[in-house]
Amino acid sequence: MERQQIDAALFLNMMRAAARNLSANVEAVNALNVFPVPDGDTGTNMNLTLTSGVREMELAASAGSVGKLAEALSKGLLMGARGNSGVILSQLFRGFAKGVADKETLTARQFADAFQRGVETAYKAVIKPVEGTVLTVAREAADAGMKVAWTTEDPVVVMETVLREAHRSLAKTPELLPVLKQAGVVDAGGQGLVCVYEGMLAAMKGEEIEPVSPVSQTDAESLARMAHDNAQAKVDPSEIEHGYCTEFMILLKTDRRPTEPFDEVTFRKEMEQFGDSLLVVADEELVKVHIHAERPGDALNHAMKYGDLTRIKIDNMREQYEQVTEGHHPHGTKEPEKAEKPKQRYGVVAVAAGDGIAGIFRSMGADVVIEGGQTMNPSTEEIVRAITEANAEHVVILPNNKNIILTAEQAAEVTGADVTVLPTRTIPQGIAALLAFDRSGSPEENRERMNEAAAHVQSGEVTYAVRDSKVGDVEIKSGDLLGIREGKIEVTGSDLNETARRLLDKMLEDGGEVVTILYGRDTAEDSANELAEKLLEEHPDLEVEVHKGGQPVYYYIFSVE
Repeated sequence: MERQQIDAALFLNMMRAAARNLSANVEAVNALNVFPVPDGDTGTNMNLTLTSGVREMELAASAGSVGKLAEALSKGLLMGARGNSGVILSQLFRGFAKGVADKETLTARQFADAFQRGVETAYKAVIKPVEGTVLTVAREAADAGMKVAWTTEDPVVVMETVLREAHRSLAKTPELLPVLKQAGVVDAGGQGLVCVYEGMLAAMKGEEIEPVSPVSQTDAESLARMAHDNAQAKVDPSEIEHGYCTEFMILLKTDRRPTEPFDEVTFRKEMEQFGDSLLVVADEELVKVHIHAERPGDALNHAMKYGDLTRIKIDNMREQYEQVTEGHHPHGTKEPEKAEKPKQRYGVVAVAAGDGIAGIFRSMGADVVIEGGQTMNPSTEEIVRAITEANAEHVVILPNNKNIILTAEQAAEVTGADVTVLPTRTIPQGIAALLAFDRSGSPEENRERMNEAAAHVQSGEVTYAVRDSKVGDVEIKSGDLLGIREGKIEVTGSDLNETARRLLDKMLEDGGEVVTILYGRDTAEDSANELAEKLLEEHPDLEVEVHKGGQPVYYYIFSVE
């Protein structure tokens, strides 16, 4: 008997089944990730994205129409989208939702048209669409669905056709992308989409799909090794032009400050100057942005004109590449495989923004450094992953930012591992705490010693004002330089080193023997050295150290001990 309509209950079950099937195949999809610039794990990103969408659908389950459920799915996907693959998946169903916006139920032709609308929306979201990817699979599958919709009234037939063509298109992706052919695999995003379509069809037929990956675990490991040897291992990470995978969302409607009117097309053109692999998707309230940028702070500063930023995530792709290809030479000559690192007694996880600061923490013994800090707080998931990577009986976490402490505590609770979260609120506190760390001591002794060390260091930063404001009796104009001590604005100015010197004078009022200057990404080394020389002229008994921090946002970070 032909099914004439897709109602709300069936549509919800279809997307639930899609999410279950994708979740069951995450590792197999991840194993197909062979592109030379690692941009997150495709299967993981798609799974987290779809899970977020289905969760939002379930909250709207009483809506009673396909259109309302699709709208909720779209909103959840947008909020949860991660990585290129997740953003594209969100756009496929964003267009789908627009196509069924006013529909209580769906006919075969309306169902096929919704797939087509999804493809159109996804292609518009990508600045330079690449064929041989999930976009190709979605487009060719939707085209086939449209054709068959003119010959049947059964949505099941449409879905069967869409899935069959998706499989065929996926098999062709190595012919369109040389890197896939070289590694002997199909496109990871396309495989993820096929998993979604398989789940949808199974629900329409009332069948339970077997939770079996498209490749076995043994095959997945083999594919991953093959990917390293044949694709990524031949790429020099220094050739990555835009090294930071940057994702964030803009809240367009804000009562806190005036913002510029937002136009998606204009904004997309503006953002092109900051990097490549740009994806911009928006609705009336939110804008989701993904870009590979060499200076992510510039992209974030520009986006702030349009609203408040949230869900900021920045990954160092050069570092990711080195981690992914660890144990391999850059030109494909494989080193002897290393034995798995045995579990150690202690592991230290530190959060740091800036390659120089990250290097300082590593040189001091931090086992895992998470890229993050002000404007780019790591997620609970990232900290959980770092705890696991530390592979220790007891893990010490240095958040080094007041906005990361609760996330670190939540991550510790999630893992159930033996974890100490030191409430370090600044980089100097984190460095002082790590200097006091003793791997031969007990966790209780280390907690006491490290907290005491962090409490005895003064922290200061020099940054700039992003808007006009008034703090106490101090009038601040947008663009003013701000000297901050322990979270309080102490001085303002227009000359960088003059502002920095005045801040240091205040920090030294109660004494101090050692001053450490960490200069940021946008500060010249000569400028930092001049500041140190001036400081020594005025305070000849001081010991002054200057290090490249490379941090965004802050021109200088100071510690006084």
